[in-house]
Order: sequence, then C-alpha cells, then structure tokens
Amino acid sequence: MRVVILEDNPILAEGLGLLLNNSGFEVVAVAGDADEFAKAVAEHDPDITVVDVRLPPTFTDEGLRAAIEARRVRPGLPVLVFSQYVEEVYAAELLAAGSEGVGYLLKDRVSRVDEFLEAVRRVAAGGTVLDPEVVSQLMVKRSNPLERLTPREHEVLALMAEGLGNAAIAEKLVISEGAVHKHVGNVFLKLDLPPTDSGHRRVLAVLAHLGL
Repeated sequence: MRVVILEDNPILAEGLGLLLNNSGFEVVAVAGDADEFAKAVAEHDPDITVVDVRLPPTFTDEGLRAAIEARRVRPGLPVLVFSQYVEEVYAAELLAAGSEGVGYLLKDRVSRVDEFLEAVRRVAAGGTVLDPEVVSQLMVKRSNPLERLTPREHEVLALMAEGLGNAAIAEKLVISEGAVHKHVGNVFLKLDLPPTDSGHRRVLAVLAHLGL
C-alpha cells in the first residue's frame, strides 16, 4: 500500500515514515509543503495520503487545502489528516467533497500505534475515521438541527459519526445491541434521514445532515 506523507516537521515525518514502512506500507514520498505534495501525488499515485494541517508559509491551513485540491484533481484519493488542530472550515469542506476514504485524527489523542495503523488501513479502504473531538467541534458548530435528540441519541450519533457499527456502539455504551438499533432509528427519524444498517452509509448521512 503506497503512502505519501505531507508533514513539515522532519522528525515527525521520519518517524511516520519508519512506522509505516515497518508495518507493511510503502512510503513513496514525504512532502514538506503543498507544492511538493501535489507533485508527489501526481507522480506516485498513492493508495493513501497522511496530511498535517499547518504548513509553510503561513502555518494555518495549507495541509487541508492541499488535500482538498488533491481530491479535486484525483477524486476519491484517500486522505488521513493527522494534526494537533481542528481546522473547522476546511475540515468541513474536505468531508463535503465526499467522505469516502477520509479521516481526521488528533496527534495528541492517538495513544496506541495499532489504532493509528488501523485508521490508515480503514481510510485507504474507503472508510471514514474521525476523532471524537473533531466530531464534537464540528457538531457544536452546527448544533441547531440536533436539538431534538436526547442525550443518549447524541452519544449514539457521535459514535456513528466515528464509523462504529451497532455492536461496537453497544459495547462502548454498555447497552444491548437492540437498544442501539432503536436509538439509531430514532436519530434518523428525528433528523429526517432514512435508517440504514451500514456503518459507512450512516456516517455519510450524518455528515450530510450536518452540512459537511
């Protein structure tokens, strides 16, 4: 599985490269800015990209904008954003462009290497991986449509948005899978969205409703 990394910190870039190469991936390029990234994607046609948010020259949102442009040029290009920051505007735009093969993880909140590697694999396979804190910040920004949900339904919705299925949600919340199924149905009913048993389609529906 071929990977292009966009990370301007040479120590972090080297560490990510070693981790991925030693875990069955092939890091074909490491870019330090948006221009290098665009050239690397065009040259190597990667299976997934791992992208930081704040890069030269302004250290604001260059990485996300580079990812959005890369997916515009090559629709469906898997992108895993790996950053210390939640950049809400461009994160929403990245997801709005099609949330298949998109992830957003916060560096300070990834506590296990296997979690990160699983996220890379899931995004490369077309899945969606969102850190709960990212979900929380995006949902707070667009909270009005969600006011009809109960506290438990909010919990279920947040876990759905992370890409979890009913069994995993039941385990997280320590409730039965039948109860989760009922909550899921209520969430979609209250948000005027058709229910579905597909975890990935549920993520897409939730993100679409939130305007992402």
